[in-house]
Amino acid sequence: MEFGNQFNGGQKLRPLVLYPYPAELDGVSLQGDFLYKGLCRNGYDAAPCNRKAGFEKEFLYKSFQPNVAIGIGFWGDLPDLVMHPQKHGIQPVPWLNADGWVANYHTTLNSLPLIFTTSKWVKETYIRDGVDNPNIIPQPIGIDTGQMTPLPKTDPRVICMREYLGIKEDEKMILTAGGDTTSKGFQEVLNALGKIGDRFTKWKYIGKAWENHMPYYHYKEEAAIIKQFGFKKKVKYIDGQTSRETLRVLLSAADIYAAPSRIEGFGMLQVEAMACGIPVLSIDAGGIKDTVVHKETGFLAKVGETIDLEQEWAYKEMGFDKKQVVKFEKPKTFAYRADIDDLSQYLLKLLEDGGLCERLGKSGREHAVANFDCTKTSNDMACIIEKRLGLDEKNTGQAIRA
Repeated sequence: MEFGNQFNGGQKLRPLVLYPYPAELDGVSLQGDFLYKGLCRNGYDAAPCNRKAGFEKEFLYKSFQPNVAIGIGFWGDLPDLVMHPQKHGIQPVPWLNADGWVANYHTTLNSLPLIFTTSKWVKETYIRDGVDNPNIIPQPIGIDTGQMTPLPKTDPRVICMREYLGIKEDEKMILTAGGDTTSKGFQEVLNALGKIGDRFTKWKYIGKAWENHMPYYHYKEEAAIIKQFGFKKKVKYIDGQTSRETLRVLLSAADIYAAPSRIEGFGMLQVEAMACGIPVLSIDAGGIKDTVVHKETGFLAKVGETIDLEQEWAYKEMGFDKKQVVKFEKPKTFAYRADIDDLSQYLLKLLEDGGLCERLGKSGREHAVANFDCTKTSNDMACIIEKRLGLDEKNTGQAIRA
């Protein structure tokens, strides 16, 4: 087990970072890994640990002796992120994502002196669902902008990637990537391309997912749209895990990163696209509103419709005594759909105007480096924790407003 820098340089925070460790390539793993690496770069003595590893956590509580456990996940992970450290006398500071609603653990959440969320939207979701803790602070996810840098279209790797994907020299490549394509707005982009029609035809649309054609019921819907507009030769799916370097090449090969996500607690891939100098087309909803700057680093289409639920199933692993249906006092918005007219107008602008793409891409790179590099974001988080929890002697008693 290797810890971070063993010389703290006078800094008081000594965090144990709880996340899916060793890190894989999913978003939560990367969120935790970038935080841990950023803390180390800033001179903090930090240690990583799998959030579910009871034995290793207890060993590190004794051997590493952290004063804070920063736990990464969603409200359903609270037993591992919050309750376990509390049981062993370690102060938990959860950094929470959201999947649309908060089921239980309200008392636990409301008692904490500090909670981080990945965006303002995630904070609003918790407040909407009864977590009235005033100590919730939105904290963006950081990425390694030194590794995720732009590659020119003349780079041999980019040329090879475009050729492999069947992109001709005079064609624009549109890319959507995620665990699945549908949740990232793939269907909405397909419909927007259908609305553009003959006004611009020299494009290819690439959908990158973890598993091809999954979930199958959504893929069937996408296949029907592709058939409707005659896009069979213009749309290509690729799948499987992708290393950070190959993702960098894939993003750099694209002309437009299009992901008007239906639900997004932050939008790491949108930030990585900006870091690679690619303009982003997304939706004015969710966590994306904190990352993409409309008309400066890309475009945010307005919301066309919302998916609202009056009730939902809840299970024991959500913190309930038994499986049950939870009925809401008023319908809750669980997902969004981008307005197709708005989406098609912005997409057409990007397809037709290479200069616009270049300007937005350059601005996006600058924005990502200035605001979302993991060295900066981890230092921001560490300073907030030190001040809020009184770990920084010079700033004890000072508070930062949420």
